[in-house]
Amino acid sequence: MVQPIRNVIQWVVRFRLALLTGIALTSLLTACFFTTNRNTGSVTMTMPDEVDYNFHIRPILSDNCFMCHGPDANKREANLRLDTEADAYAALKENPKMHALVPGDPLKSAIWLRITTKDTADVMPPVNSNLKLTEHQIALIEKWIKQGAKYKPHWAFIAPQTPKLPEVDDEDWPRNEIDHFTLAKMTEMGLEPNPESDKERLLKRVSLDITGLPPSLDLQKRFLADKSENAYEKVVDELLKSPHYGEKMALQWLDVARYADSHGYQDDGLRTMWPWRDWVIHAFNQNYGYDKFLTWQLAGDLLPKATKEMMLATGFNRNHKITQEGGVIDEEYRIEYVTDRTNTFGKTFLALTYECAKCHDHKYDPILQKDYYSTFAFFNQVPEKGLFGTIDASFADPPNMKISSQDVKDILRFVNKKDTASVMVMVMKDADTLRKTHILSRGNYDQPSEIVSAAMPTFIMPFDKKKYPQNRLGLARWMTDPKNPLTARVFVNRVWQEFFGRGIVKTVGDFGMQGELPSHPELLDWLAVDFRTHNWDMKRLVKQIVTSATYRQSAQITKDKLAKDPENVFLSHAPRLRLPAELVRDLVLTSSGLLNPEIGGPSVKPYQPKGLWEVATSGRGSLARYVQDHGTALYRRGMYVFIKRTVPPPSMLMFDASNRDQCEVKRSRTNTPLQALVMLNDPMVLESARVLAEKLMVEKTSADQKIEKAFRQILCRTPKDKELKVLQKYFADEKTTFSSTPKKAENLLAVGETPHATVADKPATAALMQTLLMLYNLEETIML
Repeated sequence: MVQPIRNVIQWVVRFRLALLTGIALTSLLTACFFTTNRNTGSVTMTMPDEVDYNFHIRPILSDNCFMCHGPDANKREANLRLDTEADAYAALKENPKMHALVPGDPLKSAIWLRITTKDTADVMPPVNSNLKLTEHQIALIEKWIKQGAKYKPHWAFIAPQTPKLPEVDDEDWPRNEIDHFTLAKMTEMGLEPNPESDKERLLKRVSLDITGLPPSLDLQKRFLADKSENAYEKVVDELLKSPHYGEKMALQWLDVARYADSHGYQDDGLRTMWPWRDWVIHAFNQNYGYDKFLTWQLAGDLLPKATKEMMLATGFNRNHKITQEGGVIDEEYRIEYVTDRTNTFGKTFLALTYECAKCHDHKYDPILQKDYYSTFAFFNQVPEKGLFGTIDASFADPPNMKISSQDVKDILRFVNKKDTASVMVMVMKDADTLRKTHILSRGNYDQPSEIVSAAMPTFIMPFDKKKYPQNRLGLARWMTDPKNPLTARVFVNRVWQEFFGRGIVKTVGDFGMQGELPSHPELLDWLAVDFRTHNWDMKRLVKQIVTSATYRQSAQITKDKLAKDPENVFLSHAPRLRLPAELVRDLVLTSSGLLNPEIGGPSVKPYQPKGLWEVATSGRGSLARYVQDHGTALYRRGMYVFIKRTVPPPSMLMFDASNRDQCEVKRSRTNTPLQALVMLNDPMVLESARVLAEKLMVEKTSADQKIEKAFRQILCRTPKDKELKVLQKYFADEKTTFSSTPKKAENLLAVGETPHATVADKPATAALMQTLLMLYNLEETIML
């Protein structure tokens, strides 16, 4: 099969090399411009009327001062600490007549004197540190001291308030409140928004963003023909009503919840948690409020008159790895499971690096080790064991819940269960007797020390034990309290990332001191408050984002914008993002007509190179060998592909899919030659090209019409004349080649298990298949 596709490989390799060269140049330019901006201060040259500690001063101190005068006592010099107000205002221990900061008076403030002195022996930062403050940074510190040198709690720990909408010069551009914030920031940075994207590209973008599937030819036709002012909004509403919306939204939640179909560790036995995945899809499609979505997953079993659906939702907490290996220490692994739940909770709902406080007080955020184990106590009441069952256990580790066919008929109608056998899933349930929770010295399971009770860090919001019960339900209520500063911010930021490629806070899993500052802090606060005060409505939030003028811009980028804003932080154009791994598969299957659109159900095992599981497995249990599925199961969506933690699906791993080993709030985005090899050689891509070619050959249309239709199905737009001519010539050349070597045509068309359509001209069919394979390998195909 390699020989017949030689031409397309050569064509694609040349294309990829050009692409990679462009990326390398872009990266170099980005680095240069970023360095230039940092050194000249061009992005922050404007002196604010009010200098803010969080957004103007703390970044300077953190980058230049905290290494020696910050929270780490072991590295602190001169007994001087600048990260807390009390220490910075106190008299210097080496010179009691001096203070590091004297509010209102720079000339009496040691900080100011040391950063402005010309004496290289006294200047701060020290010369040998290779750090140096810019004139703009020095001016900021001076103005801050004159204004009172006021410290503030970290921005993320201050409850958001609804800010006033910024005034903008171009009042016609904003389509909703989001655009006021983004346009004001663009203007401040000397940028202008792009024009709105053309309808074809905008439809592809919004369809893939909302449903994870490309728009059908019918939808393309209807949208292009609709000349009404609200044509786009009507399409958005239609997509939000699609059952595939729940699948697309669930995909990122499966990463967060570390969903997989195996237990992990060496034996990596079979796990059955797919009914919980069905519930997540259902919850998004039914538009459960985020407060309900959160509460049911954290504590559905503790709600009054808890239903089976509420209990099923708590499977979120049981998606962690579980060992089935003999010889392990039971308590050691039980502690690991509780640790995983605690860490996942911290990253998912609070966007804090909670795991750093397991062994000691957090070095940067005010999370004490005691705080960690007080949170740990909420998840420490499950009557589970570190080791339960064997590699071949056909039931879920307790606590568990049985789902029968009757349950599916009467209660859990969203669960896609076809056979009559009951399904056992792991859920949460607290023991009748309260288990004591100890602080573990250095995080070791066998070194318990002080006993702590369930509580949350007061710097976020006090956990009022009279108001909230000391269990997971109390924790959920604390999370959804209007005064909680993190819950709404964290979620809207992660949703924003789904549509723009990066969050308003880039470090979506870290809102702490070491995380990045929000690019649009007022917008983040506005979205958070608006989201919470409108019943935590997730569909409404998605619609706000995709109907904004900010989202609807074209993705074209000028040299000026690349120079001023290489990472598009200020959103003066739409981002160009490669599709997630699962959606690459979905697009190929959908465009070829092969996709099985079934919602939910057990995971499937599509084509995979032989021997992968056998090499990596312990050789025990039902997952020792990979047994491929057949029939329609081969063509399910990417989110249903079976995930064995120790051997994730290879083709999706190449496109940065998560192996679900732990909570993951943001995937990496790479560009490697292996991705080109997948698109050129994966049986699923080849079969899709073959099946679509055969379907088109059956139609009574010209070769040119067939190519144009395929182009619209795959790239979701009408081809330009120049593009059509290139494709037509390629098709003609390939047809000539295959006509002279008909055996090669037969070998090429033999790929895949889908029954062949009856076509008379096999050389033409093979040539068309090659042409479609070229289309699947275009950058634009798998880019938004």
